[in-house]
Amino acid sequence: MSNIVIVTETGSDITASEAAELGIELVPMHVSIGDVTIDDGTLDPAEMLEECRQLGVLPRTSGSMPADFSAVFDRIHEANPEAHILYIAYSASTTCSFESARTAAEGRGYVSMFDTGHVTIGLALVVRKTVEHLRENPDITVEELLEWSQAYAKRVRMGFLPGDLGYLRAGGRLSNAAFVGASLLRIKPIIELLDGRLVATKKLRGKMASCSLEFMEHMIAGVPADTSTLFFVRSCGLPLAIQQAAEQRAREMGFEELRWYDTQNVITSHCGPGSFAVAFAVEE
Repeated sequence: MSNIVIVTETGSDITASEAAELGIELVPMHVSIGDVTIDDGTLDPAEMLEECRQLGVLPRTSGSMPADFSAVFDRIHEANPEAHILYIAYSASTTCSFESARTAAEGRGYVSMFDTGHVTIGLALVVRKTVEHLRENPDITVEELLEWSQAYAKRVRMGFLPGDLGYLRAGGRLSNAAFVGASLLRIKPIIELLDGRLVATKKLRGKMASCSLEFMEHMIAGVPADTSTLFFVRSCGLPLAIQQAAEQRAREMGFEELRWYDTQNVITSHCGPGSFAVAFAVEE
């Protein structure tokens, strides 16, 4: 039986209940609301946005600190000294978490790690499929599992439509000029994870309902998608009708397993309310 424990950040938008079901450990990322800092996932995102509205501020995010990783690594090692930890990381290009983990892992020969280059459901997809592979291959070594997971991460594609461009602007991912122009023209940029970075790849125009389906077409077009699994993520305020239309379109595209996630505090802080994203893998 395997003695490998998988660790990732809360920025994967994997909930505590799903983490327990998968048998993984979550390291908290953080959000500041005015002068108060909370752990990601500890406050309902809608409540967070309302608190920010009342204070007249936007939420600010920060990655996991070395102490956050040390606490998790220590807890795992004390409970099972023979376990090897595989840390599957949130994109190192967007946060300090990976470097924090390196600091915490110094002198710990039982910790391996790699940067997936993904965030939110892109990271969740890599983590979940790695857990499934581990369960199907209980005698696999940590080196073999690491190699498999790295290869799978390279196959994952993720993109999202922001609901409120003001949050992207506040996070430094959209210039003020681009924000004003996009708002006036009702433009919705498609944001994709490319080489670990968030990049605006296409501009859509119109209402969210029509743009969301056009966005899905864009993501799938021209790639040999593995239609076994499609992950969705929504932030608070995304209309139910859009979610239902997205599911119907995914079925028409041939996707079998559809799984919805909700953005927690960190991802909501970047994409704003009413956002929508998809993640899937391309065929080997």
